[in-house]
This record gives sequence, C-alpha cells and structure tokens, in this order.
Amino acid sequence: MWQGGGSNGKRVPMNPVARTVLQRLGLGLVTLFIVSIIIFSAIAMLPGDFAKAMLGQSATPETVVAFQREIGIDRPPVERYFVWVGQMLHGDFGSSFASRTGYRRTVAEIIAPRLYNTMFLASMTALIAVPLALGLGILAALYRNGWFDRLVNAVTLTTISFPEFFVAYMLAYLVISRDTFIGSEFAQSLPHWLAVSLNWILNAVPKFPTLSNVNDQTPFWEHVWRVALPAITLTLVIVAHMMRMTRAAIINMLASPYIDMARLKGMSPMAIVLRHALPNAWAPIVTVVAFNLAYLVVGVVVVEVVFVYPGIGQLMVDAVKSRDVPVVQACALIFAATYILLNLTADIISIATNPRLLHPR
Repeated sequence: MWQGGGSNGKRVPMNPVARTVLQRLGLGLVTLFIVSIIIFSAIAMLPGDFAKAMLGQSATPETVVAFQREIGIDRPPVERYFVWVGQMLHGDFGSSFASRTGYRRTVAEIIAPRLYNTMFLASMTALIAVPLALGLGILAALYRNGWFDRLVNAVTLTTISFPEFFVAYMLAYLVISRDTFIGSEFAQSLPHWLAVSLNWILNAVPKFPTLSNVNDQTPFWEHVWRVALPAITLTLVIVAHMMRMTRAAIINMLASPYIDMARLKGMSPMAIVLRHALPNAWAPIVTVVAFNLAYLVVGVVVVEVVFVYPGIGQLMVDAVKSRDVPVVQACALIFAATYILLNLTADIISIATNPRLLHPR
C-alpha cells in the first residue's frame, strides 16, 4: 500500500505498522460479517415455529399468521438478514418477542443493564487475574525449576483441568459447608487434628454469597461483594494460561546474549527480568492476556447461570428457553464482536511492540 507523494512528487510506501493494522481491521470486519451470517442462519434453521412457541398451543391459525407478519418472519430469510444488519448498523437491535403482547421493550433496553453487569464481572476478574498471572509468571521464571515454580505450575494446571461449572460448584460448596463441616459425618471420620485443620481453613474463607443477585439499585461495594465468587471462579480458570505464557516468554528472553551482558554488569536477577527481559517479552504475553480476556467475556455464561448472576450470559440462556430470537441474536453478536475486538487489539499491540516492524530497514 502507498500513501500520497511528497514534495518531489514520488509516492511514499505506507508505514509497515499502519499497513498491517489496516489489514487486521479489514480482516476483523470481514470476520464479524461472516459470524453475523452464521448466527442468523443457525437461528433461522432451528426447528419449530417461533410464532406458535410465543403464542402457545391455543393460538388460532389467524393469530399465528398475524403475529408472523408483525415480527417479520413471514419474509424471505435473505431479506430478513439484511433488514437485521441494517437496523444494527443504526444501533437498533429490534424489539423483544416476549414484549409484543404487552409493554414494547427494545432489545437494547433489555441488554444494556445485563451487559453492564457482565462487564463489571469481567473487569473485576481482570483486575485480579492479570496482575496475579504476571506476578506469578515473573516469579516462576525467576526461580525456575525451584519449589515455587513447581508448586505454581501444579496448582495452575490443576485449576485449568476442571471446567468452570465444577470450580464454581466447589467454591460454593466450600462457602456453604464452612459452618457445618465440623459436625458432619465426614469430619468425624477423619483424624481429629485433620478435621480441626480443615475446619480452620474453611472458617478462614470469607462467607461470600453463593447467589449473586444484584439490580440497578445495588450499591457499588455490595455489587463487588456479591460477584466475589464468580470473579474468583473465572480467575482460577484463566490465570493459568497467562501465567505459563509469561513464564515461558521471560525464560526465552533470559537466554538472549544481551541478558548475559546485563549479568556481567552485576545487575540483580529481578532487575534483569523487569528492565530487560519483560519489556521484550510483551508481544506474546499481551496476545495471551487479550485472548483470555476475550474468553472471559464469552465464557461467563456458565458462571452466570451457576451463581444466578443477571448478566448477558444468563439473559441469553433465558432468551433461548423462551425462543426470543432478537435477544438471542443480539447477545450472540455482542459476544462475537467482543471476542473479535479483543483479539484484534492483541494483534495490534503485538505489532506495535515488534521492533522489526517499528524500525524497518
């Protein structure tokens, strides 16, 4: 790609970074377009009649036909798709099917508070998980092959081996059983010292609420308290990938010749990692962090359902049950757009931190 000519009339080649970023942006838009087709087609091919499902079995054929005409599903699929895309480009996600017989609620009106709740949970998890993963990865690389490195790898591999719902239920069980453990049959079957130790550990765990029911009137710190268990669950699930990539990237940098020069100058191991290894290892680390943040926003569905948290994942599950197609389509597209945007951001950051692109020969 070329940009406008200079004073001598010659055309100057576009900066490699700008060219690559524009290519990634174009690819992201194409990907989102393809995903929108897949979402619309998958929902359109679902068996059954949406109008009959919404009106119930007692609806007359005339009522069903009138409702189909009202919601627009009597038109050809291609026409419905372009109408849907055109409305979304103007910020209109349509109206919920569930509100057709009563107060007319737009999809945007329904999604807005749920999206805020999901972003609140994702942000709180990111504030915990990203610094924790970076810190553990740096320390594991600094003391590689030591007891700390082995312990952190064992714990993170264990947590990542379990699905989110299992981790969520186990955390909820620990919180619930903290007051009843010492009197349970299981505790009485254990040696006294072990039962007392486990009871002490359980009672050291804060009694977080196992139902994360919040609303628009919930105070900020109460909201933080109620999403503690979902945030801890998601942190345990995503921290392993980021920690291991941080560790691997820093260890790879520590094998570089300029690191040997820093050691010969007498710099401390921590200073070498923070001042020389980490800045040059940002590209793979940022990519994995962004990928996990994208997974975090998309993967909250299961956690929201377990803890009955009123986020966009819970909304999508409820909309699928009630066959509220506009809400399902909007939720799926928001998940896809968020995932694509965060991965696109990771690509751009890794390009911007690549010296070979920043300083071309």
